[in-house]
Amino acid sequence: MFMTKQQLTVARTLALAVVATVGLSACATYDDEFAGINSRLDQLDTRVQGAAQSAESANQSAQRANQRLDEMDNRIRQLDAAPRRAPRG
Repeated sequence: MFMTKQQLTVARTLALAVVATVGLSACATYDDEFAGINSRLDQLDTRVQGAAQSAESANQSAQRANQRLDEMDNRIRQLDAAPRRAPRG
């Protein structure tokens, strides 16, 4: 009951086809996983860009507030340095 050379060749070819089919079906599974990962990365990228824009806006607002404070500080210093006026009346 030994197999002939032709039967061994057919068996090897079938075994190789089965292994190749299993291997290729696994690749399709990874494609779905990569698509899911890429989708999540895109969402994170969108959130990061939004946070960066918010931070830039907050930074500009803080700079404007600091400029106003500096102007008020200069005005207060001028008023403190001005000579005192005698009260009227």
